[in-house]
Formats: sequence, C-alpha cells, structure tokens
Amino acid sequence: VVGRLRPEHDILDALAAAHRQGILMLFGATLAWSTSGLFARAIPLDTPTVILWRGLAGAAGLLVVLWWLQGREGFRDFARLGVAGWAYALCSGLGMLFFVGSLKATSIAHVAIIYATLPFVAAFLGWWVLKEPPGRAGIAAAALALAGAAVMVGLGNDGAFLGDLLAFGMVLAMAGMILIARGRPQTPTLAAGTLSAICAPLAMAPFASLDGLDAPNLMLMAAFGLINSTLGFAL
Repeated sequence: VVGRLRPEHDILDALAAAHRQGILMLFGATLAWSTSGLFARAIPLDTPTVILWRGLAGAAGLLVVLWWLQGREGFRDFARLGVAGWAYALCSGLGMLFFVGSLKATSIAHVAIIYATLPFVAAFLGWWVLKEPPGRAGIAAAALALAGAAVMVGLGNDGAFLGDLLAFGMVLAMAGMILIARGRPQTPTLAAGTLSAICAPLAMAPFASLDGLDAPNLMLMAAFGLINSTLGFAL
C-alpha cells in the first residue's frame, strides 16, 4: 500500500513546489515591473526614444535568457509560434508601446490605478472566453489590490485622457497575454515575447531622436529594459 501511495505523494509534493515557485516568480516580476514609474520619470527623453532604447536593451536581455534556459532549442521556438504565439507577440508588443506611452502621457498614479484593474479584466475574459469562472478568493484578492493601489497613490485629477486610454490599452493587452498563456500553455511565450520586444521598439525607430543620448540616459534606458522588461517578463 505504501509503495502505491508514494508516487501520488511525490506528484503532490512536486505540484506544491511548482506552485510555490510560481508565486515567488510572480512576486519577483511584480517588483521588477514596479520600477517602471521611477525609470519613466528619471529619463528626460521623448516617448519613442525611450521605447526604442528600452526595448532594444530588453530584447537583448530576453535573447540571453532564452539561450540560457533552452539553449539552441529555444531559438527554434520562433518557427513554432503558431497563431497563438503570434497573437501573444502582438499583445506583448502593443502592451509595451501602451505601457511606456501611458507613463509619459499621464500621471503614474493613474497608470497604477488603471493597471490594478488587470485581475478583474483577465478574470472576466477568462470566464467569457475560456469558461473559467473566477474564484471568490481571487476576486477578493484583486479587490484588495485595487483598494491598496487607490490608498497608496490616490485617484487624483492630474491625469490626461490620452494617457489613461493608453494605460487601459495596456491592461487589455496584458489580459490577452494571460488568456493566451492560460488557454494555450504549449505556446512558446518566451520566444513570442522576445519577438515582440524586438519588433515593437524598431517600430519607434523612425520617430526616435538622438537629442539627449548621453551616457547617463543610455544607462538608465538600458537598466529600464533589463530590469523592467527582461527580468519582469522572464519571471
């Protein structure tokens, strides 16, 4: 009897360990993404320029992560994206553009509040598209997070409509990424995200400027990409 039960216990232990690891990685990603407002305000350059150099630094970091985690096999994932992979890359690229654009166009407080609605949007889309009803505990945690964001940064009236709209576009894009990763877990999301991290900033190249590209700003944009994009997305 013990011999028959042991494999089942091993599987449960492995699932519990994977669950804990997932929570820790999500927490690390949250910390990495939370640096966005700091970098956006510290870099005194226009939005297309920031998106270009932040994106290129983030893409270079993601290529290193892809090789480190999967070796040459990881680069073959670019040929296996499929419809879901390309949709994920599109959502990721749009989210990147909306994200940096919103930080430059409205207040950080408004971006934080709007971004805090992501769990509700993702839960609704998951219920609508994947037929996964949201759990009460998850909805309660999302409500607590939204309330916490409101308490910390306040609602304020210093935002701008365009920036707020871009922030909500970012929320929809992020929810789309969550939905695809949940509904199509076999999608090579790291390769898809890396592809978007290459294409999105290059789309801004014609609009970027060389003004102000000194060493401190280049270092800030590189750190912006490596910490906020590479680390956050990889985790």
